[in-house]
Amino acid sequence: MNYVLAIDVAGTPFRWMAPREAIHYHAAGKVAWELGAELAVFRGGVSRRGIRSQLSTRSVIALAKSEAMVKWARETLPLKHDNRLLFKRDRYLCAYCGERHDHAGRRELTRDHILPLSRGGPDTWENVVTACKHCNHTRKRNRTPEEAGLPLLYVPYAPCRSEYFILSGRRILADQMSYLLARVPRGSRWYSQTV
Repeated sequence: MNYVLAIDVAGTPFRWMAPREAIHYHAAGKVAWELGAELAVFRGGVSRRGIRSQLSTRSVIALAKSEAMVKWARETLPLKHDNRLLFKRDRYLCAYCGERHDHAGRRELTRDHILPLSRGGPDTWENVVTACKHCNHTRKRNRTPEEAGLPLLYVPYAPCRSEYFILSGRRILADQMSYLLARVPRGSRWYSQTV
């Protein structure tokens, strides 16, 4: 299923939503504007005049009058515990040995805390990298990269909101990707490898 990219009226990504949920926002009059290709059409009943009602939604919609968006825009983007977004951010590349793991080899990847949790390191985007099990459990263990003699091949970073939405999207449509990429800093690892 393709999802609708919901943004606030200023253009900031808010969340991915199913087309059916987007239609509810259309019906409630909470869509300020929309962009992209038509994604879904929902048809209703037939009027006395024989006209069938219908509502459609495009791939990007701007939601108005939603207090949840304001709260979400202030929050720090979450580092999920399943590692999927972290591995995507790091391109499935071990930060220590540089080995890239294809789809089948992703079971060999782990989340490594540059400053280990046991030594007071935070569980934040800036303190974690993707590492293969061998590098993380055998070579680095409970040490910093400097202590283990393992220099980082890339610097960890917190993705901007648009990049976060690229990382969290499943099947991103071309117009949604164009919209999001236009808001990703040019120096981003993601931008440089997708354009």
